[in-house]
Amino acid sequence: MTWYKVLSNSSLPWFRIGLTAIFIASVALRFWGLGRFNNLVFDEVYYGIFANNYLIGKEFFNAHPPLSQYIIAIGMWIGSHLPIGQDTVNGLTGSLRSTWSYRWLNALTGSFIPLVVAAIAYQLNRRRSYALIAALFAAADGLFLVESRYALNNVYLVILGLLGQLFFLIALGQPQKRRWGTLALAGIFFGASACIKWNGLWFLLGVYMVWGTAWLLQWQASRIKGSESDSLSSPNPIHASNLSRFSKKLYHKPLLNLTQLNIFQILLNFALIPALTYSLLWIPHLRMNPTPGFWQAQHDILAFHEKIGSGDKVHPYCAKWYTWLLMIRPIAYFYQTAQTTREQVPAYPPLPSNAVRVIYDVHAMGNPILYWLSTATILLLLLLLIHRLWLGVWITFAPTTTNYITLYLVMNWLANLLPWVKVTRCTFLYHYMGSSVFAGLGLAWIVDRWLHRKKPRWRNAGIIAIALVVAAFIFWLPIYLGLPLSPQGYKLRMWFPSWI
Repeated sequence: MTWYKVLSNSSLPWFRIGLTAIFIASVALRFWGLGRFNNLVFDEVYYGIFANNYLIGKEFFNAHPPLSQYIIAIGMWIGSHLPIGQDTVNGLTGSLRSTWSYRWLNALTGSFIPLVVAAIAYQLNRRRSYALIAALFAAADGLFLVESRYALNNVYLVILGLLGQLFFLIALGQPQKRRWGTLALAGIFFGASACIKWNGLWFLLGVYMVWGTAWLLQWQASRIKGSESDSLSSPNPIHASNLSRFSKKLYHKPLLNLTQLNIFQILLNFALIPALTYSLLWIPHLRMNPTPGFWQAQHDILAFHEKIGSGDKVHPYCAKWYTWLLMIRPIAYFYQTAQTTREQVPAYPPLPSNAVRVIYDVHAMGNPILYWLSTATILLLLLLLIHRLWLGVWITFAPTTTNYITLYLVMNWLANLLPWVKVTRCTFLYHYMGSSVFAGLGLAWIVDRWLHRKKPRWRNAGIIAIALVVAAFIFWLPIYLGLPLSPQGYKLRMWFPSWI
């Protein structure tokens, strides 16, 4: 009897224990040493200050929609009234605030992302082992850990977009009469994600791509079936055999209900409700900043980003979209040197290179093994989907769970990636965070299938993949957390010159 069958037959609630352990580890890693580096790290120089502006009533221009700054401001206000986290204080946001106050809510929010990813995985095929592996991979992504430990906005964009995807899948698994409320809730989350950054709309775009493709496949299948019924005197043996086999493989899973959603439901829940949510969330900002108005603010945001150039002169860590797939150019959010671990960091001016004995580096980079394996997996799934869609043009697209999970993962990955192809402004690795979730879900799905194979070599491959991802996360953990490293230890983790 294999190990996963032993777990399945065990009276222990291993699924709940596993998810709880992943969540506790995520919380611990995000909150441990959260006040380290008593200054503003990377884009905290914007979001921390903007959030404080809301608290002190100061008017300002923001190049992004306001929701993430509302959330950080709420966390900052609560954190300023708590008896913990007050050991490091600065006035860099415009008021005297503790670093813990403007970071803790990000840390808490980021801790829930692995659970949301697990819920999406479970909705896809109702397999707990898949959900658990997906949660583990999400928790082992260093970029999500780094983004969660500072007052930045990408964790809010991702978790709100994923919640929209989750409730979309939950709605598909419900009876048609009960779907309206769940679909509306999905639309609210999509609108909120767009109110973090406009690229939150890519999660919504994924719904349109998956739903539209499902309808095209159904239309094509009906044409094929109609042409076959018109030529019963000389039936095509390939078509007939495939349709018979495919009908036996029809599984009742949420994604197979995609074409039960009509155009009215889509426009109401995934156009009108997101637009209304996005607009309403601007009201607090506009009350404090009446000029410019709503439409002028949208124009000014677009104009601001269109003026941003690209290349090293704009920012040394600019990275084109195609480099994200292999994580060629991650970002150093914080870099300081010292002679001993007892020195205060940051300290200015920096030490000369020959005097450096300790390096503090916060590197916004994903787990390299996870990224490379996920990219290989999603590209293979893309090729598989193209092949299946091509067969669907001439024969039929089998309505199986496997095909529809492939469709869902690939379309959402593309939806979060392809809009960046035509963007000419400076972009960064963190813009890939939305796509990386679906690539990670693809890898977890494949690994889970390996673990359920009868042949030991497949199960061993799955175990090795999980072990490599976890080992890589532990190895690079010091540069996710900004722990002190020797120059040799730092160089050991910078595998490529483009990472530095």
